[in-house]
Amino acid sequence: MIRIVDTTLRDGEQTPGVAFSVEEKMAIAAMLDEAGVHYIEAGSPAMGHGELEAIREINGMGLRASVIMWNRATREDIEKSLSIGARNVHISLPVSDFMIRRKMGYDRNKIIETMASMVALAKSENVEVSVGAEDATRADQSFLKEYIAAAESCGAVRLRYCDTVGVSEPFSLRDNVERLLIGARIPLEIHTHNDFGMATANALAGVKAGATLIDTTITGLGERAGNAPLEEVVMALEVVMEIKTGVNPLMLKKLAEFVARAAGRTLPRSKSIVGTDVFTHESGIHVDGVMKDPRLYEPFDPSLVGACRRIVIGKHSGPKAVKRRLRELGFDLNGFSESCAVEMIRKAAGNRKGGLTDSDILSIASRMFN
Repeated sequence: MIRIVDTTLRDGEQTPGVAFSVEEKMAIAAMLDEAGVHYIEAGSPAMGHGELEAIREINGMGLRASVIMWNRATREDIEKSLSIGARNVHISLPVSDFMIRRKMGYDRNKIIETMASMVALAKSENVEVSVGAEDATRADQSFLKEYIAAAESCGAVRLRYCDTVGVSEPFSLRDNVERLLIGARIPLEIHTHNDFGMATANALAGVKAGATLIDTTITGLGERAGNAPLEEVVMALEVVMEIKTGVNPLMLKKLAEFVARAAGRTLPRSKSIVGTDVFTHESGIHVDGVMKDPRLYEPFDPSLVGACRRIVIGKHSGPKAVKRRLRELGFDLNGFSESCAVEMIRKAAGNRKGGLTDSDILSIASRMFN
């Protein structure tokens, strides 16, 4: 089984312009828990009072999922998490030489020393600690192995391998993770970004290499181009790779729609897995195919995610679909040219620049038969 670490409430809310209320965060956490997500990253206590309140409330909800509090590698951050009853903390440090120098002003030894001391601080309160390797995909691999070994020896329970700026591709990521896991005992968690449209592919490549956890956000919210979308990762694992996640696919659409409203964003109609058009067919060849056997042009049964198949009449509709829809609306083409009917329907849809409603079709049919 692959365990999901959902970070919608932390990394997802870092999407420019997105701000969830405490109540919205609690509702999202409750739905993620109902869906069967294993870990919920609730936020960073260091962000201040509003964030602190939301994390405290979520931590006290009695969820089955483990609630993670995200921290920089500072005593102040970790003590804030501990002060509100953290049971699971994540500590993030950069591991690429570029970030170590330019962001922190440290050297490699200082990074490992800091990580060890902050893990010890958190573990002194008997909490579960995971360690982040920020910018891992641009890091020197020999140093990364050293960092992973140090995290293991300090007692960290997971290592988060981060493609922080989304510059990796699945082939090299798989190779690198496979090499890093040789001799390692600590579970590896994959955290990907979508700057080149490869967040989901990179996450799955990590699984192929031996990672056992994937970070996600609902609909791929997140910094810049976003993170690996929960709905894509879950369905790709379950359907394509036949790997269980423990997440109920029927919750994915509900989560996506709620988060879209809370974020003030429109869910794209063609959004993979959860968009309204994902199981909508118009072109003649495809409609004919799904009428014969839906598996011809659908990757999985829409009922798996609580969706419905739709056939729309439009510019690309074929004779069979047009004839079928007219019959359903009470019109029979007997005595009327099928090709003429199709041409009228297609022309009307082209002028409209979209699919036709039943009232549109009825209006056209009335003109045809009168």
